[in-house]
Amino acid sequence: MAEKQPAVLLLEDGTSFDGIAIGKIGTTTGEIAFNTGMTGYQEVFTDPSYYGQILVMNTAHIGNYGVHADEVESDGMKIAGMVIKKFSDGYSRPSGMKSLQDYMIDNDKVGIADVDTRALVRHIRNKGAMNAIISSETLNLDELKEKLSKVPSMEGLELSSKVATKEAFEVKPENPLYKVSLIDFGVKKNIVRCLVERGCHVKVFPLDSTIEDLNSFNPDGYMLSNGPGDPSAMPQSIELVKEIANQNKPVFGICLGHQILGLSQGLETEKMFNGHRGINHPIKNLKTGKGEITSQNHGFVISKESIDTNSAIEMTHVHLNDNTVAGIELVGKPIFSVQYHPEASAGPHDSRYLFDQFIDNMKNTKNN
Repeated sequence: MAEKQPAVLLLEDGTSFDGIAIGKIGTTTGEIAFNTGMTGYQEVFTDPSYYGQILVMNTAHIGNYGVHADEVESDGMKIAGMVIKKFSDGYSRPSGMKSLQDYMIDNDKVGIADVDTRALVRHIRNKGAMNAIISSETLNLDELKEKLSKVPSMEGLELSSKVATKEAFEVKPENPLYKVSLIDFGVKKNIVRCLVERGCHVKVFPLDSTIEDLNSFNPDGYMLSNGPGDPSAMPQSIELVKEIANQNKPVFGICLGHQILGLSQGLETEKMFNGHRGINHPIKNLKTGKGEITSQNHGFVISKESIDTNSAIEMTHVHLNDNTVAGIELVGKPIFSVQYHPEASAGPHDSRYLFDQFIDNMKNTKNN
């Protein structure tokens, strides 16, 4: 086996880690974040919400089951770079189509392995979110510090336009029961799949669509998708969602869509010290008292204080680790959203009931 090329990871605060190169030889930058999930790495790497982020995987072995044609959430890898402990060049899975190494090269992704990820995650957890740079083409820290100093902060950054569709398209089952206009802020394929499985004819619209565009489909409800970046940097989308909500028709928002819905109703969002990323996050449904283990990926959150002073908004779900807002609904309206991923991919299916709730809202509105 050929000798591995050395690589280096440098954080914004000057901390560095040495390792070996994986994927493409090159340099990449982004906000460093960690994912606590133990499985589903391909779905994670192809999630558009990770655009602009260098991702640290907590699982010790990555790449051991290769990649599979059915386990993609977009048209390719969306992470900015990858940091792992042990990397598997080979893979053992009869249905696997190629190695993760080949997949990274196909997607022009730079990564680093043989890093003490436990030490790195502890450092990020204590110091908070920050930018980072990985390089396997230069190990000169002064040169890398100079490049890193020019990387913009995730706060105030609009990224959805870089991953969302530019043209509207439709997906539908054989015998559709409902029509849904979905605004693509960086949608995962499984959100569309979960709607289609429940009898929805889905039309996916670009994020710069107008209310007239969305209504031309004559939808029974509206879906606000997940996506990357800072929601407060999207005034046009916030105004569009406000117009949608004013119609009093069913709306379901996920992650970035949830945050934009909140902003459209006068709530505030804030950057988290460390985001929630993984498939094992505990949530409590405040209406039923039931717990859910959920898939999450976000670095911004709706401010709880802004809900407390807004009588038109009810908090419906809370994150049990830090008591952050995990779900809201508009009082007296069939409009709700959550800060996590009920479609999973990867992750548990505890929260799939939210799609059924959305279907029920469309059914009830249609019959009245």
